[in-house]
Amino acid sequence: MHQTDRFELLAAVEKVPAFCETIRHNIAAGRLGGKPLVFEGDISNIDPFEVMRAVGIKPGELDVLVGGPPCQSFSTAGKRGTTQDPRGTLLWQFLRFVEAMQPKIFVMENVRGLISAALKHRPISERAERPLEPDEMPGSVVQLFSRDLQALENASYHMDVFEVNAVNYGAPQIRERVLFIGNRYNARIDFPKPTHGSPVAPADSEFPEQASLLDDDAPMLPWKTLGDALEGLNESSPQVLDFSERKKSFLAKVPPGSNWRSLPEELQKESMGKAWFAKGGRSGWWRRLTTELPSPTLMTLPNHSSTSLCHPTETRALSVREYARIQEFPDEWEFIGKLAERYTQIGNAVPTRLGAVAGTVVADALDRLKARRWRRYTTEQEGYRLVYLQSHVRTRKWFKDGKSVVWDSSEAEESRYAAPKTKRTVRTLRSSVSKEF
Repeated sequence: MHQTDRFELLAAVEKVPAFCETIRHNIAAGRLGGKPLVFEGDISNIDPFEVMRAVGIKPGELDVLVGGPPCQSFSTAGKRGTTQDPRGTLLWQFLRFVEAMQPKIFVMENVRGLISAALKHRPISERAERPLEPDEMPGSVVQLFSRDLQALENASYHMDVFEVNAVNYGAPQIRERVLFIGNRYNARIDFPKPTHGSPVAPADSEFPEQASLLDDDAPMLPWKTLGDALEGLNESSPQVLDFSERKKSFLAKVPPGSNWRSLPEELQKESMGKAWFAKGGRSGWWRRLTTELPSPTLMTLPNHSSTSLCHPTETRALSVREYARIQEFPDEWEFIGKLAERYTQIGNAVPTRLGAVAGTVVADALDRLKARRWRRYTTEQEGYRLVYLQSHVRTRKWFKDGKSVVWDSSEAEESRYAAPKTKRTVRTLRSSVSKEF
Protein backbone atom coordinates (compact mmCIF):
# COMPACT_ATOMS: atom_id res chain seq x y z
CA MET A 1 0.00 0.00 0.00
CA HIS A 2 2.99 2.25 0.56
CA GLN A 3 3.83 1.83 -3.13
CA THR A 4 0.64 3.70 -4.09
CA ASP A 5 2.12 6.87 -2.53
CA ARG A 6 -1.32 7.61 -1.10
CA PHE A 7 -0.86 6.57 2.54
CA GLU A 8 1.22 7.45 5.57
CA LEU A 9 2.04 4.41 7.66
CA LEU A 10 1.55 5.20 11.36
CA ALA A 11 2.21 1.90 13.13
CA ALA A 12 2.63 -1.85 12.69
CA VAL A 13 1.82 -4.73 15.04
CA GLU A 14 3.91 -7.90 14.65
CA LYS A 15 4.57 -10.83 16.95
CA VAL A 16 7.82 -12.40 15.68
CA PRO A 17 10.95 -10.51 16.83
CA ALA A 18 12.93 -11.11 13.61
CA PHE A 19 10.04 -9.86 11.50
CA CYS A 20 9.84 -6.71 13.66
CA GLU A 21 13.56 -6.17 13.10
CA THR A 22 13.00 -6.35 9.35
CA ILE A 23 10.32 -3.65 9.57
CA ARG A 24 12.46 -1.44 11.85
CA HIS A 25 15.53 -1.89 9.66
CA ASN A 26 13.72 -0.82 6.50
CA ILE A 27 12.04 2.09 8.29
CA ALA A 28 15.47 3.29 9.41
CA ALA A 29 16.69 3.03 5.81
CA GLY A 30 13.82 5.27 4.67
CA ARG A 31 12.01 2.59 2.68
CA LEU A 32 8.57 3.09 4.26
CA GLY A 33 8.52 6.88 4.64
CA GLY A 34 8.27 8.66 7.98
CA LYS A 35 8.88 6.92 11.30
CA PRO A 36 6.03 4.47 11.92
CA LEU A 37 5.99 2.79 15.31
CA VAL A 38 6.44 -0.98 15.63
CA PHE A 39 4.51 -2.73 18.40
CA GLU A 40 6.20 -6.07 19.04
CA GLY A 41 4.05 -8.73 20.65
CA ASP A 42 0.93 -10.87 20.43
CA ILE A 43 -1.96 -8.72 19.25
CA SER A 44 -4.11 -10.34 21.95
CA ASN A 45 -1.99 -8.52 24.54
CA ILE A 46 -1.83 -5.15 22.78
CA ASP A 47 -4.33 -2.42 23.64
CA PRO A 48 -5.63 -0.63 20.51
CA PHE A 49 -6.26 2.50 22.60
CA GLU A 50 -2.59 2.47 23.61
CA VAL A 51 -1.64 2.28 19.94
CA MET A 52 -3.92 5.22 19.13
CA ARG A 53 -2.47 7.31 21.97
CA ALA A 54 1.08 6.55 20.78
CA VAL A 55 0.40 7.73 17.22
CA GLY A 56 -1.83 10.63 18.24
CA ILE A 57 -5.23 9.69 16.83
CA LYS A 58 -8.70 9.22 18.27
CA PRO A 59 -11.40 6.66 17.38
CA GLY A 60 -12.84 7.40 13.95
CA GLU A 61 -9.82 9.38 12.68
CA LEU A 62 -7.88 6.49 11.14
CA ASP A 63 -8.35 6.19 7.39
CA VAL A 64 -7.35 2.54 6.94
CA LEU A 65 -6.67 -0.42 9.22
CA VAL A 66 -4.93 -3.28 7.41
CA GLY A 67 -4.41 -6.77 8.81
CA GLY A 68 -3.58 -10.33 7.87
CA PRO A 69 -4.44 -12.64 10.77
CA PRO A 70 -2.38 -15.87 10.62
CA CYS A 71 -4.10 -18.21 8.22
CA GLN A 72 -2.68 -21.70 8.78
CA SER A 73 -5.77 -22.92 10.63
CA PHE A 74 -7.98 -22.05 7.64
CA SER A 75 -5.76 -23.28 4.84
CA THR A 76 -6.98 -26.14 2.66
CA ALA A 77 -3.36 -27.32 2.42
CA GLY A 78 -2.99 -29.69 5.35
CA LYS A 79 -5.05 -30.50 8.40
CA ARG A 80 -7.70 -27.93 9.22
CA GLY A 81 -7.96 -26.75 12.81
CA THR A 82 -10.30 -23.78 12.23
CA THR A 83 -11.20 -21.92 15.41
CA GLN A 84 -10.48 -24.92 17.58
CA ASP A 85 -6.90 -23.85 16.89
CA PRO A 86 -6.18 -20.71 19.01
CA ARG A 87 -4.77 -19.00 15.92
CA GLY A 88 -8.28 -18.88 14.52
CA THR A 89 -9.33 -16.44 17.21
CA LEU A 90 -6.98 -13.81 15.80
CA LEU A 91 -9.74 -12.91 13.35
CA TRP A 92 -11.65 -11.60 16.33
CA GLN A 93 -8.58 -9.82 17.67
CA PHE A 94 -8.52 -7.91 14.38
CA LEU A 95 -12.22 -7.20 14.89
CA ARG A 96 -11.39 -5.85 18.36
CA PHE A 97 -9.06 -3.31 16.74
CA VAL A 98 -11.77 -2.38 14.23
CA GLU A 99 -14.25 -1.79 17.04
CA ALA A 100 -11.84 0.35 19.06
CA MET A 101 -10.27 2.37 16.25
CA GLN A 102 -13.37 2.73 14.06
CA PRO A 103 -11.34 3.22 10.87
CA LYS A 104 -13.06 4.69 7.85
CA ILE A 105 -12.06 1.55 5.92
CA PHE A 106 -10.47 -1.74 6.93
CA VAL A 107 -8.75 -4.31 4.74
CA MET A 108 -8.24 -7.86 5.99
CA GLU A 109 -6.37 -10.46 3.94
CA ASN A 110 -6.52 -14.23 4.32
CA VAL A 111 -6.35 -17.56 2.52
CA ARG A 112 -9.17 -18.75 0.27
CA GLY A 113 -9.91 -21.59 2.71
CA LEU A 114 -11.32 -19.11 5.21
CA ILE A 115 -14.45 -18.74 3.06
CA SER A 116 -15.37 -22.41 3.54
CA ALA A 117 -13.97 -22.84 7.06
CA ALA A 118 -16.21 -24.10 9.86
CA LEU A 119 -16.12 -22.94 13.47
CA LYS A 120 -15.74 -26.58 14.47
CA HIS A 121 -14.15 -29.16 12.21
CA ARG A 122 -15.63 -32.65 12.11
CA PRO A 123 -13.41 -35.18 10.32
CA ILE A 124 -14.89 -36.44 7.07
CA SER A 125 -14.83 -40.00 8.39
CA GLU A 126 -17.27 -38.97 11.18
CA ARG A 127 -19.74 -36.92 9.13
CA ALA A 128 -22.04 -39.84 8.31
CA GLU A 129 -22.86 -40.37 11.99
CA ARG A 130 -25.20 -37.38 12.30
CA PRO A 131 -26.08 -34.15 10.47
CA LEU A 132 -23.59 -31.30 10.77
CA GLU A 133 -24.30 -28.80 13.53
CA PRO A 134 -24.60 -25.11 12.52
CA ASP A 135 -21.09 -24.35 13.77
CA GLU A 136 -19.76 -27.33 11.76
CA MET A 137 -21.20 -26.06 8.48
CA PRO A 138 -18.81 -24.80 5.79
CA GLY A 139 -18.62 -21.01 5.89
CA SER A 140 -19.73 -20.66 9.52
CA VAL A 141 -16.54 -18.77 10.45
CA VAL A 142 -17.19 -15.96 7.98
CA GLN A 143 -20.92 -15.96 8.81
CA LEU A 144 -20.15 -15.39 12.49
CA PHE A 145 -17.47 -12.80 11.72
CA SER A 146 -19.98 -10.94 9.52
CA ARG A 147 -22.65 -10.98 12.23
CA ASP A 148 -20.21 -9.74 14.85
CA LEU A 149 -19.01 -6.99 12.53
CA GLN A 150 -22.59 -5.88 11.91
CA ALA A 151 -23.26 -5.85 15.66
CA LEU A 152 -20.41 -3.48 16.62
CA GLU A 153 -21.77 -0.84 18.98
CA ASN A 154 -19.69 2.15 17.90
CA ALA A 155 -19.70 1.72 14.13
CA SER A 156 -21.76 -0.12 11.53
CA TYR A 157 -19.74 -1.51 8.64
CA HIS A 158 -20.69 -2.68 5.18
CA MET A 159 -18.24 -5.30 3.90
CA ASP A 160 -17.30 -6.53 0.44
CA VAL A 161 -15.24 -9.72 0.12
CA PHE A 162 -13.16 -10.53 -2.95
CA GLU A 163 -11.63 -13.85 -4.00
CA VAL A 164 -8.73 -12.92 -6.24
CA ASN A 165 -5.51 -14.33 -7.65
CA ALA A 166 -2.36 -12.20 -7.70
CA VAL A 167 -1.29 -13.60 -11.08
CA ASN A 168 -4.38 -12.06 -12.70
CA TYR A 169 -3.17 -8.58 -11.71
CA GLY A 170 0.38 -8.84 -13.01
CA ALA A 171 2.21 -10.67 -10.22
CA PRO A 172 4.56 -13.43 -11.44
CA GLN A 173 3.01 -15.93 -9.02
CA ILE A 174 -0.18 -17.98 -8.86
CA ARG A 175 -1.52 -17.08 -5.42
CA GLU A 176 -5.16 -17.12 -4.36
CA ARG A 177 -6.21 -14.73 -1.64
CA VAL A 178 -9.38 -13.34 -0.06
CA LEU A 179 -9.64 -9.64 0.69
CA PHE A 180 -12.26 -8.30 3.11
CA ILE A 181 -12.87 -4.56 2.62
CA GLY A 182 -15.22 -2.88 5.08
CA ASN A 183 -16.30 0.74 5.37
CA ARG A 184 -18.32 2.84 7.82
CA TYR A 185 -20.35 4.67 5.17
CA ASN A 186 -22.51 1.88 3.74
CA ALA A 187 -20.67 2.32 0.43
CA ARG A 188 -20.28 -0.56 -1.99
CA ILE A 189 -16.64 -0.96 -2.94
CA ASP A 190 -15.63 -2.90 -6.05
CA PHE A 191 -12.36 -4.60 -6.93
CA PRO A 192 -11.07 -4.23 -10.50
CA LYS A 193 -11.42 -7.02 -13.02
CA PRO A 194 -8.31 -9.08 -13.80
CA THR A 195 -5.88 -7.38 -16.16
CA HIS A 196 -3.77 -10.44 -17.04
CA GLY A 197 -4.69 -13.87 -18.37
CA SER A 198 -3.35 -17.26 -19.41
CA PRO A 199 -0.12 -17.04 -21.43
CA VAL A 200 -1.19 -19.86 -23.72
CA ALA A 201 -4.16 -18.92 -25.83
CA PRO A 202 -4.12 -15.82 -28.04
CA ALA A 203 -7.40 -14.10 -28.82
CA ASP A 204 -7.83 -15.92 -32.13
CA SER A 205 -7.14 -19.39 -30.75
CA GLU A 206 -9.66 -22.19 -30.39
CA PHE A 207 -9.79 -21.34 -26.68
CA PRO A 208 -10.99 -17.69 -26.84
CA GLU A 209 -12.35 -17.84 -23.30
CA GLN A 210 -8.76 -17.84 -22.05
CA ALA A 211 -7.92 -14.63 -23.87
CA SER A 212 -10.45 -12.63 -21.85
CA LEU A 213 -11.26 -14.07 -18.47
CA LEU A 214 -14.28 -11.86 -17.85
CA ASP A 215 -15.45 -11.33 -21.43
CA ASP A 216 -14.29 -7.73 -21.26
CA ASP A 217 -13.63 -5.80 -24.46
CA ALA A 218 -10.20 -4.81 -23.15
CA PRO A 219 -7.51 -7.30 -24.23
CA MET A 220 -5.85 -9.24 -21.43
CA LEU A 221 -2.13 -8.91 -20.90
CA PRO A 222 -0.23 -12.20 -20.63
CA TRP A 223 0.60 -13.47 -17.18
CA LYS A 224 4.00 -12.44 -15.85
CA THR A 225 6.37 -15.38 -15.59
CA LEU A 226 9.13 -16.54 -13.28
CA GLY A 227 11.54 -15.47 -16.02
CA ASP A 228 10.12 -11.93 -15.89
CA ALA A 229 10.57 -11.88 -12.11
CA LEU A 230 14.18 -13.05 -12.17
CA GLU A 231 15.29 -11.03 -15.18
CA GLY A 232 18.51 -9.14 -14.51
CA LEU A 233 19.09 -10.77 -11.12
CA ASN A 234 22.72 -11.84 -10.74
CA GLU A 235 23.76 -13.35 -7.41
CA SER A 236 27.34 -14.39 -6.91
CA SER A 237 26.57 -16.02 -3.54
CA PRO A 238 22.82 -16.64 -3.29
CA GLN A 239 21.37 -17.24 0.17
CA VAL A 240 19.74 -20.65 -0.14
CA LEU A 241 18.11 -23.05 2.30
CA ASP A 242 18.94 -25.89 -0.02
CA PHE A 243 17.80 -29.43 -0.71
CA SER A 244 19.72 -32.32 0.81
CA GLU A 245 22.09 -34.23 -1.45
CA ARG A 246 19.57 -37.09 -1.56
CA LYS A 247 16.83 -34.76 -2.78
CA LYS A 248 19.17 -33.24 -5.33
CA SER A 249 19.90 -36.69 -6.74
CA PHE A 250 16.24 -36.96 -7.77
CA LEU A 251 15.76 -33.33 -8.82
CA ALA A 252 18.82 -33.48 -11.08
CA LYS A 253 16.90 -35.91 -13.29
CA VAL A 254 13.84 -33.63 -13.68
CA PRO A 255 13.73 -31.19 -16.63
CA PRO A 256 12.40 -27.60 -16.29
CA GLY A 257 8.60 -27.49 -16.11
CA SER A 258 8.23 -31.06 -14.89
CA ASN A 259 8.04 -33.00 -11.64
CA TRP A 260 8.26 -36.54 -10.22
CA ARG A 261 6.56 -38.01 -13.25
CA SER A 262 9.75 -37.53 -15.27
CA LEU A 263 11.56 -40.01 -13.05
CA PRO A 264 11.67 -43.74 -13.82
CA GLU A 265 8.91 -45.53 -11.92
CA GLU A 266 11.32 -47.29 -9.57
CA LEU A 267 12.79 -43.92 -8.55
CA GLN A 268 9.30 -42.46 -8.12
CA LYS A 269 8.40 -45.17 -5.64
CA GLU A 270 11.76 -45.05 -3.89
CA SER A 271 11.71 -41.26 -3.43
CA MET A 272 8.03 -40.72 -2.61
CA GLY A 273 7.20 -43.66 -0.38
CA LYS A 274 3.48 -43.93 0.46
CA ALA A 275 2.77 -40.63 -1.33
CA TRP A 276 3.30 -42.40 -4.66
CA PHE A 277 0.03 -44.30 -4.10
CA ALA A 278 -2.00 -41.16 -3.32
CA LYS A 279 -4.72 -40.10 -5.76
CA GLY A 280 -3.98 -36.36 -5.80
CA GLY A 281 -1.91 -33.52 -4.39
CA ARG A 282 1.34 -34.78 -5.86
CA SER A 283 2.23 -32.13 -8.45
CA GLY A 284 4.71 -30.45 -6.09
CA TRP A 285 6.85 -33.58 -5.61
CA TRP A 286 10.31 -33.08 -7.14
CA ARG A 287 9.00 -30.03 -9.00
CA ARG A 288 11.46 -28.06 -11.09
CA LEU A 289 10.16 -24.66 -12.14
CA THR A 290 10.25 -23.13 -15.60
CA THR A 291 10.94 -19.53 -16.54
CA GLU A 292 8.09 -19.66 -19.07
CA LEU A 293 5.27 -19.83 -16.48
CA PRO A 294 4.32 -17.91 -13.34
CA SER A 295 5.78 -19.27 -10.13
CA PRO A 296 3.58 -21.56 -8.06
CA THR A 297 2.50 -20.16 -4.69
CA LEU A 298 5.59 -19.60 -2.55
CA MET A 299 5.72 -21.71 0.60
CA THR A 300 7.37 -20.65 3.84
CA LEU A 301 10.28 -22.93 2.94
CA PRO A 302 11.35 -23.95 -0.60
CA ASN A 303 13.17 -27.23 0.05
CA HIS A 304 10.44 -29.71 0.99
CA SER A 305 10.33 -32.71 -1.34
CA SER A 306 6.52 -32.63 -1.71
CA THR A 307 6.31 -28.87 -2.39
CA SER A 308 9.71 -28.32 -3.93
CA LEU A 309 10.58 -25.02 -5.56
CA CYS A 310 13.65 -26.00 -7.55
CA HIS A 311 15.45 -23.45 -9.70
CA PRO A 312 14.73 -23.92 -13.44
CA THR A 313 18.34 -24.49 -14.55
CA GLU A 314 20.31 -25.12 -11.34
CA THR A 315 19.68 -28.03 -9.00
CA ARG A 316 19.03 -25.97 -5.89
CA ALA A 317 16.12 -24.33 -4.11
CA LEU A 318 15.12 -20.78 -4.96
CA SER A 319 17.21 -18.22 -3.09
CA VAL A 320 15.96 -15.61 -0.61
CA ARG A 321 16.38 -12.84 -3.20
CA GLU A 322 14.59 -14.90 -5.86
CA TYR A 323 11.74 -15.37 -3.38
CA ALA A 324 11.67 -11.60 -2.86
CA ARG A 325 11.65 -10.97 -6.62
CA ILE A 326 8.65 -13.31 -7.05
CA GLN A 327 6.78 -11.41 -4.31
CA GLU A 328 7.98 -8.20 -6.02
CA PHE A 329 9.69 -6.66 -3.04
CA PRO A 330 12.04 -3.85 -4.10
CA ASP A 331 15.59 -5.11 -4.53
CA GLU A 332 16.80 -2.73 -1.82
CA TRP A 333 14.42 -4.22 0.77
CA GLU A 334 16.40 -6.22 3.36
CA PHE A 335 15.27 -9.16 5.48
CA ILE A 336 16.58 -9.74 9.00
CA GLY A 337 16.78 -13.00 10.95
CA LYS A 338 17.91 -16.56 10.42
CA LEU A 339 17.77 -17.95 6.90
CA ALA A 340 14.55 -19.88 7.55
CA GLU A 341 12.98 -16.75 9.08
CA ARG A 342 13.79 -14.73 5.97
CA TYR A 343 12.07 -17.28 3.74
CA THR A 344 9.07 -17.35 6.09
CA GLN A 345 8.69 -13.56 6.05
CA ILE A 346 8.64 -13.50 2.27
CA GLY A 347 6.55 -16.63 1.82
CA ASN A 348 3.90 -15.38 4.25
CA ALA A 349 3.66 -11.94 2.66
CA VAL A 350 0.87 -10.68 0.46
CA PRO A 351 2.26 -10.21 -3.07
CA THR A 352 3.18 -6.53 -3.06
CA ARG A 353 1.42 -5.94 -6.38
CA LEU A 354 -1.85 -7.23 -4.92
CA GLY A 355 -1.35 -4.93 -1.94
CA ALA A 356 -0.84 -2.00 -4.30
CA VAL A 357 -4.02 -2.83 -6.24
CA ALA A 358 -5.97 -3.02 -2.97
CA GLY A 359 -4.39 0.23 -1.85
CA THR A 360 -5.52 1.99 -5.00
CA VAL A 361 -9.05 0.63 -4.52
CA VAL A 362 -9.13 1.98 -0.96
CA ALA A 363 -7.59 5.35 -1.87
CA ASP A 364 -10.14 5.86 -4.65
CA ALA A 365 -12.97 4.95 -2.28
CA LEU A 366 -11.72 7.46 0.29
CA ASP A 367 -11.56 10.13 -2.42
CA ARG A 368 -15.20 9.48 -3.34
CA LEU A 369 -16.32 9.53 0.29
CA LYS A 370 -14.44 12.73 0.98
CA ALA A 371 -16.03 14.36 -2.08
CA ARG A 372 -19.48 13.70 -0.56
CA ARG A 373 -18.27 15.05 2.82
CA TRP A 374 -18.28 11.65 4.47
CA ARG A 375 -22.05 11.35 4.34
CA ARG A 376 -23.26 7.80 4.82
CA TYR A 377 -25.11 6.19 1.92
CA THR A 378 -28.74 5.63 2.81
CA THR A 379 -29.49 2.98 0.18
CA GLU A 380 -30.12 -0.31 1.91
CA GLN A 381 -27.43 -2.86 1.01
CA GLU A 382 -28.61 -6.39 0.22
CA GLY A 383 -25.93 -7.79 2.50
CA TYR A 384 -22.23 -8.42 2.66
CA ARG A 385 -21.05 -9.41 -0.80
CA LEU A 386 -18.68 -12.22 -1.65
CA VAL A 387 -17.32 -11.58 -5.15
CA TYR A 388 -15.35 -14.29 -6.91
CA LEU A 389 -13.02 -12.81 -9.56
CA GLN A 390 -11.59 -15.81 -11.40
CA SER A 391 -9.29 -16.59 -8.49
CA HIS A 392 -8.95 -20.31 -9.15
CA VAL A 393 -6.40 -21.16 -11.81
CA ARG A 394 -7.11 -24.66 -13.03
CA THR A 395 -3.99 -26.81 -12.99
CA ARG A 396 -1.96 -27.34 -16.13
CA LYS A 397 -1.45 -30.89 -17.39
CA TRP A 398 1.38 -32.90 -15.89
CA PHE A 399 0.50 -36.32 -17.31
CA LYS A 400 -1.11 -37.67 -20.49
CA ASP A 401 -1.27 -41.04 -22.24
CA GLY A 402 1.00 -42.65 -19.66
CA LYS A 403 3.75 -40.04 -20.10
CA SER A 404 4.98 -37.06 -18.15
CA VAL A 405 4.02 -33.71 -19.72
CA VAL A 406 6.93 -31.28 -19.64
CA TRP A 407 6.09 -27.63 -20.19
CA ASP A 408 7.31 -26.56 -23.59
CA SER A 409 6.05 -23.36 -25.19
CA SER A 410 6.19 -25.00 -28.62
CA GLU A 411 3.75 -27.66 -27.39
CA ALA A 412 1.72 -25.43 -25.09
CA GLU A 413 -1.63 -26.82 -26.13
CA GLU A 414 -0.63 -30.19 -24.69
CA SER A 415 0.13 -28.80 -21.24
CA ARG A 416 -1.87 -25.58 -21.15
CA TYR A 417 -3.84 -24.35 -18.17
CA ALA A 418 -7.48 -25.36 -18.50
CA ALA A 419 -10.01 -22.71 -19.49
CA PRO A 420 -11.90 -21.18 -16.55
CA LYS A 421 -15.30 -22.63 -15.73
CA THR A 422 -16.64 -19.83 -13.54
CA LYS A 423 -15.71 -16.28 -14.50
CA ARG A 424 -17.49 -14.23 -11.89
CA THR A 425 -19.78 -15.09 -8.99
CA VAL A 426 -21.50 -12.78 -6.53
CA ARG A 427 -22.97 -14.15 -3.30
CA THR A 428 -24.59 -12.51 -0.33
CA LEU A 429 -23.01 -13.78 2.86
CA ARG A 430 -26.05 -13.39 5.08
CA SER A 431 -28.70 -14.85 2.79
CA SER A 432 -26.49 -17.24 0.81
CA VAL A 433 -28.21 -16.11 -2.40
CA SER A 434 -25.90 -16.43 -5.40
CA LYS A 435 -25.81 -15.17 -8.96
CA GLU A 436 -23.42 -16.44 -11.59
CA PHE A 437 -22.33 -14.60 -14.70
